[in-house]
Amino acid sequence: MIVLTKRSKEQFVVNHLQIECIESIPEVKITMMNHDFFLVRETVEEIIQKIAEYNAKVQDIHREITVTDRR
Repeated sequence: MIVLTKRSKEQFVVNHLQIECIESIPEVKITMMNHDFFLVRETVEEIIQKIAEYNAKVQDIHREITVTDRR
């Protein structure tokens, strides 16, 4: 989940796995898989960075959990 900011400056959380596409028209429009959309203040690059950081965080947690004792 990533935090984004609507044009009205209200923050909300989005499941990045449900994003169908991101357009710059010139606002940034995020279209979800159910065809709802949001206009946000973040740039396309910032959104991609947030998704990458979230995925990296999830993978780090997964790595910690899967470490086993090799006695």
